Amino acid sequence: MPRTRLPFSVPRGSPCRGFTLLELLVVMVIIGLLAGYVAPRYFTQVGKSEVKAARAQIDAFEKALETYRLDTGRYPTTEQGLGALMKQPSGLAKWQGPYLKKAVPPDPWGQVYLYKHPGDHGDYDILSLGRDGKSGGAGDDADIGNW
Repeated sequence: MPRTRLPFSVPRGSPCRGFTLLELLVVMVIIGLLAGYVAPRYFTQVGKSEVKAARAQIDAFEKALETYRLDTGRYPTTEQGLGALMKQPSGLAKWQGPYLKKAVPPDPWGQVYLYKHPGDHGDYDILSLGRDGKSGGAGDDADIGNW
């Protein structure tokens, strides 16, 4: 029975060739250039998603605060803070919470949300100080509020 050769088999006696060091270096440089081009775009998308998550959380707090106000007739005080959405403040008989499914989470950068009633921009202010945790800033460091 004759032997069949596969298309990828190497005939006997022919030298096996591999990649040269120069070819490997060229491929590594190309991969490095691609990574240098893609990585900054990827990390800016991560920053944008954190800002979107903070805005979504603030929106959820606003809805919970409106329900709280409808039940109790007022918003929580600055001292009670957003914790009043989860635990009934003393002396508040009309409270029908909890108004959030889970405890008040930190912002996407691990900082607490700031709550103020009465607010400077409306009935109340909810604020995340952004990535840097300081007032002001630009880009990912910018403050995110409900106004």
